[in-house]
Amino acid sequence: MSKKIPHKLIQQRSNCPIATALDVVGDKWTLLLIRDIGLLNKHRNKDFQEAREGIPTNILANRLKQLVERGLLEKQLYQEHPPRYEYHLTESGKGMLPVVKAMAKWAAHHVEGVEIPKGIGKR
Repeated sequence: MSKKIPHKLIQQRSNCPIATALDVVGDKWTLLLIRDIGLLNKHRNKDFQEAREGIPTNILANRLKQLVERGLLEKQLYQEHPPRYEYHLTESGKGMLPVVKAMAKWAAHHVEGVEIPKGIGKR
């Protein structure tokens, strides 16, 4: 069982589980990072910056830091000089993958012009 996220790491609006989940992962970028890491096998800053959604670098750094602090990602050093990291899902982060897949299927079914990217349906 994965560790629970401490209250001090999120601004929780209520004890409603849906509101709380949105407080943790409900911004414009977080689920896309979980998608990229967990479903599209991307792990490095360069990979995230090349995504077609175009995440600004300052927001990318902030979201990665938050996800590590909250226990959804772990970072692993892959280069010492200068220090560079890869990001991988923890058990808690992997628990978000069915949510991401369900959102992709919903959008593909209900929104014109949406296609599920290769790799999302297979993992």
